[in-house]
Amino acid sequence: MANNEVILRFNDVSFEYGKKPILNEATFSVRRGAKITLMGQNGAGKSTMFRLIMGELPAEEGNVILEEGLTKAVSKQVIPRDQLDSTVLEFFTSAFPGKKVYDIEPRIKKALDVVNLVAPLDRIVKSFSGGQQARLLLAHAIIQDPDMLLLDEPTNNLDKAGIEHLTKFLIDSKKTCIVISHDADFLNSFTQGVLYLDIFTKKVEQYTGNYFDVLKAITERLERERMKNVRLQRDIMHRKEQVNFFAQKGGHMRDVARKMNEKIAELEEEVVDVRQDDKTIRGFAIPCQEDISGRILELSSVNVIKNHKPTAKKVNVTLKRGERLHLIGPNGIGKTTLLEALATGHAKGEVVEKGIRIGYYRQDFSTLDFDATVWDTLARAMREGDQDKLRSTAAGFLIDADLLRAKVGALSEGQKGLVAFAKLSLEAPGLLILDEPTNHINFRHIPVIAKALDRYEGAMILVSHVPDFVKQIKIDYTLDLAAL
Repeated sequence: MANNEVILRFNDVSFEYGKKPILNEATFSVRRGAKITLMGQNGAGKSTMFRLIMGELPAEEGNVILEEGLTKAVSKQVIPRDQLDSTVLEFFTSAFPGKKVYDIEPRIKKALDVVNLVAPLDRIVKSFSGGQQARLLLAHAIIQDPDMLLLDEPTNNLDKAGIEHLTKFLIDSKKTCIVISHDADFLNSFTQGVLYLDIFTKKVEQYTGNYFDVLKAITERLERERMKNVRLQRDIMHRKEQVNFFAQKGGHMRDVARKMNEKIAELEEEVVDVRQDDKTIRGFAIPCQEDISGRILELSSVNVIKNHKPTAKKVNVTLKRGERLHLIGPNGIGKTTLLEALATGHAKGEVVEKGIRIGYYRQDFSTLDFDATVWDTLARAMREGDQDKLRSTAAGFLIDADLLRAKVGALSEGQKGLVAFAKLSLEAPGLLILDEPTNHINFRHIPVIAKALDRYEGAMILVSHVPDFVKQIKIDYTLDLAAL
């Protein structure tokens, strides 16, 4: 088979999810061996496009054409909830439904070596950290040895070493790879082109070049559209003033006014709506619980996990109002386990002052009720039953009326993240616990979130593998679990 041949093509593909349009006559192609980034705002439909490629969803119009015999595998954003109680062996066996794979154990070991993870075959999947689960997802796709790899936010929860390992794999691999990610540096290290899903037009625009070059090209295009709008609006306003003048003159001047109105209508059709891709969440605050002062948290012991076994280590951590702790360490060392224990009151050697409200941003969003509507989720978080405040808060996080009526489980991972932040802003906690709060979040929103966290006046514990994000937040103490 010749290299550089087209192995995937979308021909005028249209698709709606429920009643929400996702694609409108989308057309693009992908060649063998290409390393492609799929871009688009949270909720634009990137993961839905993966399902169309995988054949899990049918195109309503147009055709998704794949090379005959092409094998595909997808690494999802999160492990499906119905597989969290599986063993490692069962999880990887599920990659081959209806097939008996006699050499499954050595194949599992080989796939885990690629993602730099050691995992006992009898260990339960949900017992792994978020970063380890991200590696399991990658290995689940890799073990299938597909011609085309679809990676959906593969760097979420990965530490620096994990990202470096994945980057090397993608650069060295001869497989065709399409990747969804918000990690610009990661993408720029291997991307040869971008498929840009425009949430406004519902079309896919295809660009060649590295990631930063494409971002620049898109930014310049949007600026050209903005400037065109400014000129059109100025012209329209001028013509409307003339119409009003001529219309009052009567006679022939009314005909002139009518023709000018027709021209104004033509110009208004040329105006490009402000693209939602340009929108960022509104600046927000997370109010601090008012009736607190002095010590909020004291921690004298933590469990550090090495070789899949926890060991108690002594620490001396005290957080007062306004103080922040950055909890660091490699994937699997016990950061998420510690945060969960703190949030639920089950940590050893931990004292949270009585009456302190805890706001917990969990990386898998399991603190949200997936069966509840977004409206009900935010209403439960409110200190006061003010519906106008709820709507205003939601709008600031780009949560419109349709999303407010939707169930949390139906949202994209990025939209769940925005709901989680909206919830925190309504809860007014005294202690904020944040576990990888930038995962799944559009890069445009991250500076706004960092500013809100930096201005938060309560105590905070933060886990994040994104240095540029952490630098924007005042940190008072750092606890490295690997150094204990």
